Amino acid sequence: MPRAIHVAPGVWIPEPAISFRAVRASGPGGQNVNKVASKVELRVDLQLVLGLDRDARERLAQLAAPRLDGEDRLVVTSQRSRDQGRNLEDACAKVRDLVARALVPPRRRRPTRPPAASREARLRDKRLTATRKASRRRGLED
Repeated sequence: MPRAIHVAPGVWIPEPAISFRAVRASGPGGQNVNKVASKVELRVDLQLVLGLDRDARERLAQLAAPRLDGEDRLVVTSQRSRDQGRNLEDACAKVRDLVARALVPPRRRRPTRPPAASREARLRDKRLTATRKASRRRGLED
């Protein structure tokens, strides 16, 4: 059973929120592949994550939405290694990274206006294109 996952100071996922099971991994593995369950499925109840404010909890729900199971638990898998312990550590790191990303508020967009020089250049290019096309039209009518 994995221990609590510490994400940041004051933010962690307690043991009761975490469950995992080992399953057989896909891909090459030789004779060992049919005997050993090295792939790890880690499930986390996001409602039990401690230390998140309301905004961070909403961001976490948005980030985790594609990975939720029928019981609204986050499902993370790992089969990078042939060792179950390393795969469990990798899955815990993936969960830690996801929660840490939810802690960072998005940067606010400050509305800006284009400079006068770029507006003038755009209008000059439009006039040039218009005259070029107009000269083509006059040439066809003759």
